[in-house]
Amino acid sequence: MGKTQWRQVDGVVLLNKPLGLSSNQALQKVRRLYRAAKAGHTGALDPLATGMLPLCLGEATKFSQFLLDADKRYVTCIELGVRTTTGDKEGEVLSNEPVPVLSDGELDVLLDRFRGDITQVPPMYSALKYEGKPLYEYARQGITIERKSRLVTIRSLTVLERTNDTLTLDITCSKGTYIRTIGEDIGEALGCGAHLKTLHRVSTAGYNPKDMLTLEEFEALLDSGEATLDKRLMPSDTAVSHFEKVRLSDFESKEMSYGRPLSDSRNYVPETLVRLFRSSDDLFLGLGVIKDRKIKAYRLINTSELAQK
Repeated sequence: MGKTQWRQVDGVVLLNKPLGLSSNQALQKVRRLYRAAKAGHTGALDPLATGMLPLCLGEATKFSQFLLDADKRYVTCIELGVRTTTGDKEGEVLSNEPVPVLSDGELDVLLDRFRGDITQVPPMYSALKYEGKPLYEYARQGITIERKSRLVTIRSLTVLERTNDTLTLDITCSKGTYIRTIGEDIGEALGCGAHLKTLHRVSTAGYNPKDMLTLEEFEALLDSGEATLDKRLMPSDTAVSHFEKVRLSDFESKEMSYGRPLSDSRNYVPETLVRLFRSSDDLFLGLGVIKDRKIKAYRLINTSELAQK
């Protein structure tokens, strides 16, 4: 098999990550399909988890951090009464306990403890780093590292379905939230323990779940040619669509490409980021920051043709 000829591909694609693959394994598969010279994912999903994994290709990787920081929505099924070593179904069973009987109203009162701003202790079986190594590597060696609690925000938490020993929840949360920890903590609040059976990320940063593709669907598109595959690329600026859009003249666009600050005659809020576009053709230039009554380059796209305009 010949050496891959990588190419410059820019944009965002939404992968419906399959069960069993790590986020990096899934990323590399899509990267090879596109032959993308540069690629990065935007927030890891455990191998146990499925669902939306935005992948940034080429110049879009410059904005992947903003997707890492975005709110996310999950649907998860929690099995009550069974604790495991990992907090999910992959771990060894630690205990089996009877599940208390609660009315819907009583359950909602209990779940209310997990809505709004809450504190969490990250699980040992996580990719969080300690001295350069992910915590799960220590956990596999039987080593427990002390973790600091962190503040996260649960914007919504609703029950989709319940049985005698399971809860299916729809959760929208801030970055850094561990759904596995929510499952375990709900189990402890009930006094019986719990672990995650399934976890599916529905969406990230407002991206539409309908725009997700499976690996098989990406492969099928490639069968029709790279041009067909490339049509599924979303513009790089979708990763930062929550920032205000600023249109620049051709002259201003060229000045910005040279790193020269522009006078802010528009009176934007200081210290905020804005999306920069060339007004003549709506070309996305990157992000600017408002400082000292000027628009300064913050993170720009490599648009070599700007200097020729």
